[in-house]
Amino acid sequence: MNINVFEMPLDLGASRHGSDMGPSAIRLAGLKEKLAELGHTITKSQCPMEQHPQEYEDPGNPKAKYLPIITKACEQLAEKVEESALNQNFPIILGGDHSIVLGSLAGMSAACKKLGKTLGVLYVDAHGDFNTCETTLSGNIHGMCLSGSCGYGIPELTNLYFQGAKVDPKNVCYVGLRDIDPKEKLLMKEAGVTAYTMSHIDRTGFHHIMEQVKDFFKNKVDYIHISFDMDCIDPQFAPGVGIQIPGGLNYREALLLMEEMSETNMVKSCDIVEVNPVLDLRNQTATMAVKLLARLLGEKLF
Repeated sequence: MNINVFEMPLDLGASRHGSDMGPSAIRLAGLKEKLAELGHTITKSQCPMEQHPQEYEDPGNPKAKYLPIITKACEQLAEKVEESALNQNFPIILGGDHSIVLGSLAGMSAACKKLGKTLGVLYVDAHGDFNTCETTLSGNIHGMCLSGSCGYGIPELTNLYFQGAKVDPKNVCYVGLRDIDPKEKLLMKEAGVTAYTMSHIDRTGFHHIMEQVKDFFKNKVDYIHISFDMDCIDPQFAPGVGIQIPGGLNYREALLLMEEMSETNMVKSCDIVEVNPVLDLRNQTATMAVKLLARLLGEKLF
């Protein structure tokens, strides 16, 4: 498989900075070597955005901090992701904070429209990222990125790259939720997303949840984009994230999720976000990100 890797060292969408170094950490953890070992070819590896150190930028609107910089970077990313998908390559986007998914989904959505395909999203995250300027408690855009992609929120987000929603919220499935704001939860239910929280996993078992996830996508969409926030994993396995919340996916569950999704043959793109080397231990979280991508792209234990 031909793979395009897009590094997005953007951390302006979050309060805690350092995830701008995440792409480099994943690269240094051996991503290229691992993919080559699996028989894949990285035909392009680049950073499609201009870098803007947070210390030199004005946050602007307190309800949507650093909005112009984030939207510009995501527009640049969307163009590259669309081109990659139309060329039948597999785009991997390395964050950065989760605001970059605005660009990932805009690019994949534009490609799907031209190819006549329906896009679905598997959103693996401890958080819903479904706030708007009216509901946000922080003003951080990494908490509004999926709502914006689904057509909820300010025009700068909902109309990024092209006008209108990038994905139907009824084609969005969450796994790993465990920290959702009250008003955000109401909007998610109104939008009609499907959500499997950690409580669902505890009650029925992870394998059962993954069977439901695969069934969810099987008859609804053609292409799946996986957006994987490393904070969905329990901090004992992935400590290098901006928001550490106990009670997440364990090491085996996270790898199994990627293996199960690989077997669908429907995953056409993926982003891995919120790796923060400043808070990591011996690059442990970035190494985990490489292992996750390897399982998604065909690595087997036996």
